[in-house]
Parts: sequence; structure tokens; C-alpha cells
Amino acid sequence: MIRGTVKIDSNICKGCELCIVACPQESLGLSNHINTAGYRYVELAQDNCTGCVNCALVCPEVAITVYRQPKAAKKQKDDIVIG
Repeated sequence: MIRGTVKIDSNICKGCELCIVACPQESLGLSNHINTAGYRYVELAQDNCTGCVNCALVCPEVAITVYRQPKAAKKQKDDIVIG
């Protein structure tokens, strides 16, 4: 399973909720706190992000950065040498 996380700049988020709707994992939610501009901002509500970047693509304020953990390297079978 691919794992990811998001960093949301709470100072520029206007709480439009487009990212919440776009998240297939339902990882995001509105904070109970208010930012300096007077908006409730979005935060990571569940630790099940896959790093799909849907949230960042729909954010009109460009407040979201997505981080995806690199895939684990596949195990390679040892070459068999006969002789």
C-alpha cells in the first residue's frame, strides 16, 4: 500500500472544502480552529493518505503540499548459476 501525507498551510487555507470532497480516502477535515484570516482551515483528520494529490490539484489557494513515501524496492531473485 502506498503511503502519503499532506502539509496544509493553515495561514492561506480558506476552508473551501474542495480538497475534502476530492479526497478518496476521506483523510481531510475542517479544523475547529480559525486561522489569522478568520477561516476554519483544513487539516489531516485520518492517517490513511495515499498521496494521490487530488487535494492539491483542486486547491485554489495552492495551500497543500503532498508527500508520498517511496515504494519499497522489489525483491529480486538471486541468479542461479549452473556450472
